[in-house]
Amino acid sequence: MVDHTTKSISLIDLGIKNAIIRYQLTSEELQEETIKKDQGVASSLGAIAVNTGEFTGRSPKDRFIVKDAITKDEVWWSDINLPFDSKKFDLLYDKVTSYLSGKEVFVRDSYACADESYKLNIRVITEYPWSNLFAYNMFLRPTVTELEDFSPEWTVVNAPNFMANPKEDGTRQHNFAILNFTKKIALIGGTGYTGEIKKGIFSALNFLLPVYKNTLPMHCSANIGKEGDTAIFFGLSGTGKTTLSTDPERSLIGDDEHGWTAENSVFNFEGGCYAKVIHLSQQQEPEIFSAINKGAILENVVMDANGVVDFTDTSITQNTRVSYPIHHIENIQVPSIGKNPKNIFFLTADAFGVLPPISKLTPSQAAYHFISGYTAKVAGTEAGVNEPTPSFSACFGAPFMPLHPTRYAEMLSEKMQEAGVNVWLVNTGWSGGQYGVGRRMPLKYTRAMITAVLEGKLKDYTYEDYHIHSVFGVAQPRTCPGVPSALLSPRKTWNNDDAYYKTAFKLSNAFRVNFKQFEEFANEEIRRGGPQRYAL
Repeated sequence: MVDHTTKSISLIDLGIKNAIIRYQLTSEELQEETIKKDQGVASSLGAIAVNTGEFTGRSPKDRFIVKDAITKDEVWWSDINLPFDSKKFDLLYDKVTSYLSGKEVFVRDSYACADESYKLNIRVITEYPWSNLFAYNMFLRPTVTELEDFSPEWTVVNAPNFMANPKEDGTRQHNFAILNFTKKIALIGGTGYTGEIKKGIFSALNFLLPVYKNTLPMHCSANIGKEGDTAIFFGLSGTGKTTLSTDPERSLIGDDEHGWTAENSVFNFEGGCYAKVIHLSQQQEPEIFSAINKGAILENVVMDANGVVDFTDTSITQNTRVSYPIHHIENIQVPSIGKNPKNIFFLTADAFGVLPPISKLTPSQAAYHFISGYTAKVAGTEAGVNEPTPSFSACFGAPFMPLHPTRYAEMLSEKMQEAGVNVWLVNTGWSGGQYGVGRRMPLKYTRAMITAVLEGKLKDYTYEDYHIHSVFGVAQPRTCPGVPSALLSPRKTWNNDDAYYKTAFKLSNAFRVNFKQFEEFANEEIRRGGPQRYAL
């Protein structure tokens, strides 16, 4: 926890002139400022609740990277990594800093990366006090002593009320999030969604660490057992990454962004957690629920007149969120560093209901599924539409990965083999049929499977103990402590072999279609990791 500082700073060198600078306010002060300015209200849990406005999530098509000498030959330019002209950036940056000049701004000095050898100093300049509180929660907090000679390496400029002019500024629409690696600036405007702040810096690290530090950045959560065994959980939003890594029997390293070093350690990028709270309950997720207290920020939730949150209400968005500093979780690893992982879990919410609830992957399968980054989207509220849609996000975090996915996959594969890691594919999605027919995998069984792996109770592969899935080729255990054996075979839960295989082949073909974009960059070992059988 950081004490107050009396240090004064200037923003003139950044182009922000005559501003009223509110520097390094405490969490309590920022919460008070938010309420005083009618930008948020206190909930009954003690956390403040804010509405992020027009945008309740990231806007991937409005995220850009300045194409310059540093990035032009390194970045994988695609519909994910969109190029931005450096001259256009300079003009837009001048507009934003001119807009902030003369205004009250909130400035926070912080850093990313818990490992001292990889520490990245960050200065965050925000238009809103609650955006600055988000930075306090999510980045690592320097002490007063560290602040005295603090020198920022990267700067985040966040102006939600500034609207770009697409024709003049080169943006797609009025909102934007732009990374400039030469000037070391993340420029964000036109959106109040706080996730853009953290994802800007972490996208930068996902470029800097592999290119300059031989370190693999990972969009994952991580925890560590009493014997020092580290576990990593990859997964897209809604697959259970935060929930499954927050375990009362294991210390949390972090819930979203980590680096795996050449020195055989895993470190957290962050100083906090940013969890989805849709359908959150104290009974199912007590650690996360308890973390929602004073200092935390609830985003886009619905409350009654007494400040009581209805976590089931999606009338604003499905993407309701809470951010809180990691010390709001009781059982954490200090510092947020672990050793080489013993087990890696790829989490997927398979709404087709055809993947096993848990299966063991070979190194080639692990690389293939890592590049694929599969989960499924469920149909919305449109009448009569119950078909799930496959969703692929390379490396389980494509929007934040500036390099080609195969570069991250080859680094992961190499590290896994060096460390002798076991890799597991865990389906937290549907069983007994696809969405609309089957049911969501009970959390208690998923937890039991994870626990069995971590306690070494799932045996090494033998024909007697594992069944090779006839479509996806993965090894599914026949038994698991605490889990009904019938649940471990997705085909048996369907009670309709024809319907099951028809759906399984439909999904396996979607994997192959998606992977075509990577085939020319992937080696033969990785290509062998995909589904091997085709529908007739």
